[in-house]
Amino acid sequence: MKILGISGSPRKESQSGVYKLVQTVLENTGCAYELVSLRGKKISGCIACLGCMKDNVCKVDDDLTGLRQKIVEADAYVLGAPNYYSTINATFHAFIERWFQFRHQTGNTLWGKVAVAIGVGGTAGQAPADAIEKFLLYNFVETVAKVAGQGAASCYSCGYGESCQVGIPVMLHGPEVKITEDTIPNVSKQQELIKAAAEAGALLGRRLREGNNRQKTTLAMQAKLMAMFSETA
Repeated sequence: MKILGISGSPRKESQSGVYKLVQTVLENTGCAYELVSLRGKKISGCIACLGCMKDNVCKVDDDLTGLRQKIVEADAYVLGAPNYYSTINATFHAFIERWFQFRHQTGNTLWGKVAVAIGVGGTAGQAPADAIEKFLLYNFVETVAKVAGQGAASCYSCGYGESCQVGIPVMLHGPEVKITEDTIPNVSKQQELIKAAAEAGALLGRRLREGNNRQKTTLAMQAKLMAMFSETA
């Protein structure tokens, strides 16, 4: 059993709350894993060329090409992205948008697999975690847990965080804010958040070791997706 972890954050691994939480989840699964950062990778969104219809292989040649086999071979996923305007950032969006290649002609390459979704934002990470869950649902992948946390918004390091009246530091701490190490949110120092990530990892690992019935999971996800469609029809 192998789990693929993806950090969609453009930040350096040492500075990324997303990367830290993805890593924490993976380390607590008790399973073999690989962690890939999308930082610096060039990944285009789907261009609707329909080149993947016959063989379920995307024909856009970029940095996703080398990740495709890792996605196919993984038994489960831990996917994380930062909060950009209350959704996922562009690079991660392009990455998971291209999973469209797996859906054609009743393509079941990913069906029934399981995952953990992670979101980190300057105020909250629930929005990207929810967005990841929805993308996974379209591929009939079950999100067994979501981890959402607060990280350091760019406002803390832009140079104007103490004076900008619409920046996150002022919004969170008031107009007289002084940016110090203690005022900058750090996921590593949030014990409850790290505990939640560890528990999510343990749950994912347990689900795999107990034998994830992919057919049963697929049927459950198909029913959930149809219910979602009926609510918006």
